[in-house]
Amino acid sequence: MEAFARSAPQWTYQATHAVSFCCPRCGASPRQATKVWLNRYAPVTMENRQRKWQEFYACECEQVWWAWSCDRPAPNNATPPNQENN
Repeated sequence: MEAFARSAPQWTYQATHAVSFCCPRCGASPRQATKVWLNRYAPVTMENRQRKWQEFYACECEQVWWAWSCDRPAPNNATPPNQENN
């Protein structure tokens, strides 16, 4: 599976950084991507000692974009941590 390949696929080389976690050209979500690659082999350590990595997406509109993993929005159906097991 290409998403977890150790080296970057060639299609990622021209990626644009998306400030919002969606395609900067058409606004599509990552779920609509035709290709995905997660750069888990070169994480960046943040000030709070958590790690983040680049996630690359090839959109249906042919735009290739990337965003930081920490910018990914929480799923809509996620239970807030303080409400678990209540």
